[in-house]
Amino acid sequence: MKTATISVTEAARNFADCVNRVHYRNQSFVLVKNGKPLARLVPEIEKKCTGKMLAEILRKTHLSAENARLWRKDLIRARKILKPATDKWQ
Repeated sequence: MKTATISVTEAARNFADCVNRVHYRNQSFVLVKNGKPLARLVPEIEKKCTGKMLAEILRKTHLSAENARLWRKDLIRARKILKPATDKWQ
């Protein structure tokens, strides 16, 4: 997939064109402001797994007692390493 970097201003001026290029050409855009990346405009097919989706998948998964224990251990380790997401809108 092709990725282009454009300013937020340029994206705002040409929003419909950017959306069309994302949808029909499978192109993505990194939106920058003052030289810093702020957001991405990507095709829907690149949708990532959300927490809600993961919870639903896990609800349907049946693990052996040993695999469940190992998964829990990995989860605890990951929680110690990962930092909570910050809300940039506040």
